[in-house]
Amino acid sequence: MNKKYTGKLISLEGIDGSGKSTLATALAKCITQEGQTVLLTKEPGGSTLGIHLRSIVQTSKDNLCAQAEFLLYAADRAQHFQQVVIPALQDGKIVISDRMNDSSVAYQGYGRGLDIVMIETVNAWAMTNIKQNLIFFLDIAPQAAMARVLKRNEQLTRFEQEKLEFWQNVRAGYQEIFKGRPEVATLDGIQPQEVLLEQALKIIKECGII
Repeated sequence: MNKKYTGKLISLEGIDGSGKSTLATALAKCITQEGQTVLLTKEPGGSTLGIHLRSIVQTSKDNLCAQAEFLLYAADRAQHFQQVVIPALQDGKIVISDRMNDSSVAYQGYGRGLDIVMIETVNAWAMTNIKQNLIFFLDIAPQAAMARVLKRNEQLTRFEQEKLEFWQNVRAGYQEIFKGRPEVATLDGIQPQEVLLEQALKIIKECGII
């Protein structure tokens, strides 16, 4: 997908509580054990600047408008690629990112109602037109995902406090934008983590990433 880089880029997507963060960590560990060099990262918060931006967008009590929310994520994404992703790809590493550009399309586009074409244009610019070699979409019903989130017994982020309708729109957005995209592998997020890991590793090997 990105011929000028020797590394490979994988992202994991899904609504909060889908299990993508746990799967990303497990994949990084298993691929490392296969003898590959892996960089595990995330959006937002994968760069030094991103740590500060993550705090703003997820915990700020200010009433951020939808446009400001997206632009903060876009700033995080641009810094993330320049500081973290591109250098790792140049070094031949397998980069595994917990969320990436498709999150903004699903959350700020379908969830907040922003212009999707504009979001995709800014995303491509922030990512210098780099695209993933593989995307895992962990699909799960919002009710099941929210039950997992509440079970953590942690302070809820701004997104986790949204109503069910918002989560239904985000999930529907993911399902729509991933239709017919050959680089996307959809996994049933309700499955146990060990099953998801086995399925994901099989797909990664079939794609020739490892």
